Amino acid sequence: MTTIHVTASREYDVLVQPGLLDDAGAQIARVLGTGRTAAIVAGETVAGLYAERMAASLTRAGFRAVTFTYPGGEHCKTLATYAALLDFLAAHRLSRSDLIVALGGGVTGDLAGFAAATYQRGIPFVQVPTTLLAAVDSSVGKTAVNLASGKNQVGCFYQPSLVLCDPDTLRTLPPEEYRNGCAEVIKYAVLRSEPFFDALRAEPVSAQVEHVIATCVGMKRDLVAADEFDRGSRQLLNLGHSFGHAVEKCSDYAVPHGCGVAIGMAIIARAAAKRGICTDDTCAQILALLRQYGLPTETAFTRDALTDAARSDKKIADGKLHLIVPERIGRCRIETIPAVDIPAWLADGGIA
Repeated sequence: MTTIHVTASREYDVLVQPGLLDDAGAQIARVLGTGRTAAIVAGETVAGLYAERMAASLTRAGFRAVTFTYPGGEHCKTLATYAALLDFLAAHRLSRSDLIVALGGGVTGDLAGFAAATYQRGIPFVQVPTTLLAAVDSSVGKTAVNLASGKNQVGCFYQPSLVLCDPDTLRTLPPEEYRNGCAEVIKYAVLRSEPFFDALRAEPVSAQVEHVIATCVGMKRDLVAADEFDRGSRQLLNLGHSFGHAVEKCSDYAVPHGCGVAIGMAIIARAAAKRGICTDDTCAQILALLRQYGLPTETAFTRDALTDAARSDKKIADGKLHLIVPERIGRCRIETIPAVDIPAWLADGGIA
């Protein structure tokens, strides 16, 4: 078993091991004790695949397990679904001594984590990611739901008590969802490690998945430990996200998060090369790796549409946006720009 220890306002471990789902109850009991009610939160698809196994594991470990299911997907990451989950917790009389288990991808983790942070002013929760994207990124650190104006506009920083990654659950992922996760994996390589970037070129993620999860979580752990509340270096994790979120919003979330991030990385790489921040070769390498994994690097949305969406991004403060810009593979910097300059950056990134 691989263990990554995260030091933050709450210290916790991220465990990575095939078969961990069936041992989840015992692992949770080791950290939180038994005799509690555990509310499993899962989208309908994941619930059909894994909720019974999770409930059985929890029951064997001495928990009372109840399950909240919702349709799933970004369209359900709303205040309405959040309110329904809170009502479910109250109806089953969960208290602050109980816990929530987020079983699924990033949407489930964000939704369940936000409910855990706010229900009765905070109860423990455990992340059990079943998508590559959640395993490598979204299961560590933030919670949120969307508003009509934009993505993740209502949320908070709230750390889980434990994260359990079972790579076997990734076998049921549709190919397009696996590709979404690969976008976040590539993001980490561009941010922090040229050798990791080269490893992704040489061998597919699926052939080295445990190593990939541990490497990405380790990188995020270091950034979270240095800047838990996203005021400085942690903002580097937003590589590709400002313009990627704009693409998602313009598509009414038909473009999934990983594809949005891939397009956002492509835009910022092209802009960085045009502005002399990185070389043309660095830009070409980023675009080539995205395409190698079947990820998009272009969008049909116009500069005006993306500008309007980007200006409502939660990352804008005091009329400024912090863009994460590649200097070379393994090194990026924070470039703070006035929001009025967004169209020029999009133009340099190839958006008409």
